[in-house]
Amino acid sequence: MSHSIHSGASEIVNEHNKHIFRPPTFTSTAIKRYFKSRVTSLWVGREELSQYSWGELLNPFQALTELNLHQWNFFLMGFWGWTWDAFDFFVTSLNVTNIATDLNVSTKDVTWGITLVLMFRTVGAVIFGSIGDTFGRKWPYIVNMILLMVIQIGTGFVTTYQQFLGVRSLFGIAMGGIYGNCAAEALSDAPKRARGVLSGIFQEGYAFGYLLAVCFQRAFTMTDRTWQNMFFFSAGVPVIFIVWRFCNPETDNYQRQKARFEKGASQRNSKVAEFTSQAKKAWKAYWLIIVYMVFMMSGFNFSSHGSQDLYPTMLTEEYNFGHDRATVVNVCANLGAITGGIIISHASTFIGRRAAILIGNFTAGAFIYPWAFKPMWITAFFMQFGIQGSWSVVPIHLNELAPPQFKSFVVGTSYQLGNLVSSASATIEATMNETLNNYGKTMAIFLGAILAYLIPVVFFGPENRGAELGVERDDEMSIYDVDDLDDDKKDPDAQIGDVMEQSKEEKSKPLKQEAKKVVRAV
Repeated sequence: MSHSIHSGASEIVNEHNKHIFRPPTFTSTAIKRYFKSRVTSLWVGREELSQYSWGELLNPFQALTELNLHQWNFFLMGFWGWTWDAFDFFVTSLNVTNIATDLNVSTKDVTWGITLVLMFRTVGAVIFGSIGDTFGRKWPYIVNMILLMVIQIGTGFVTTYQQFLGVRSLFGIAMGGIYGNCAAEALSDAPKRARGVLSGIFQEGYAFGYLLAVCFQRAFTMTDRTWQNMFFFSAGVPVIFIVWRFCNPETDNYQRQKARFEKGASQRNSKVAEFTSQAKKAWKAYWLIIVYMVFMMSGFNFSSHGSQDLYPTMLTEEYNFGHDRATVVNVCANLGAITGGIIISHASTFIGRRAAILIGNFTAGAFIYPWAFKPMWITAFFMQFGIQGSWSVVPIHLNELAPPQFKSFVVGTSYQLGNLVSSASATIEATMNETLNNYGKTMAIFLGAILAYLIPVVFFGPENRGAELGVERDDEMSIYDVDDLDDDKKDPDAQIGDVMEQSKEEKSKPLKQEAKKVVRAV
């Protein structure tokens, strides 16, 4: 019995410690071991899969029953913030031709407005991500929404091409701050088993925003000032999110982070010294991971923008789709994205993050030809099933890889640096089309090249599936940290909200409930 108890507690400790990132080493032995592990760790194996019931494996919504009202509240705030951010962005993509006509410029000129948004999003990610990790995520969220409202209204009033480029640049800065903070809000307090499918639902807020934009675009097509009215409409809805966020505190996860920071700052008698110490420690352990995240997100953003930004233009200009037919195809594409996002993100909980992403990428690759040369609802559906299905794993994958005390900054900035690298996607495709004079061929070649880059990057990259998202993740544990097995009347989920102080006993609190279950089972 004693041996079994010790073994069970050891499993808890080992599970925690294996997720700690340490400074990378570059010896030949370490490099060989790493690349070998990329193959052996790609699939979880039968033993782990056998721990789950068929209901858990096949029903992506079963895990959602573990969420309480608090967790749903923060998830939905993050989801809707990201969804409306996507809606605002795609208003331009859906109106490239209309804007070009009214401003008396070419389609290629208008795509520079999309490019500028993607380029300047990095600036917003750095600014608002830093503020979010240091002072809280509530006010960056609110300020972002206010800025988006003002800039969308301003875009509706532009009369010259120069004005259009100016407001889109400002929009990029405001938009850049949304992703990192919203992802942290949505996932930080969520139960571990539900994080995979929640990641997918959150990420597909992007596709859902596109879907909403397509539907409202069709409605506003019957008005005289289609694209201007779309911008004005998009500016009104965020008032709801501003009031919603104002009435809620910070997440439990961030409150633990703040408490630990203040504890360290009081010991050092300086908040600057504590911040510097944490930043140096995080950079030393995570610098290679952060560099990798930028390379990975560059490929992801190229795949997304390369398959979406000029797709409506391809349908209307290359294949002469009418408004109704183009709307149906675009709606089906985004329904495919949402379906793929839920299924593939849920699968990532059981088969691994990298394996799930690769399944989505290969699915997209298989549909490149029919998607580009035989556009119809079914080809659009499965292309975005693969592209956005892969994307659905990104929020939780990035959060598990990023240093926990700098999640908003690292996740948001790596995402937006990827956007910066891929910012010229629409312009590159428009330029290629001037030579090829065939949007289908242009987009097929472009997307094929991107997937040929992204697949090996993901395959050889790191993974930290199942890691804690709180600041206690990088605390080293030992077998003696799980020796307090007295009953605790708190809800196990509430244990995650306990602040992890310097003592080993307190550091291990989030795992004690699991240790108790192991002992009782024995």
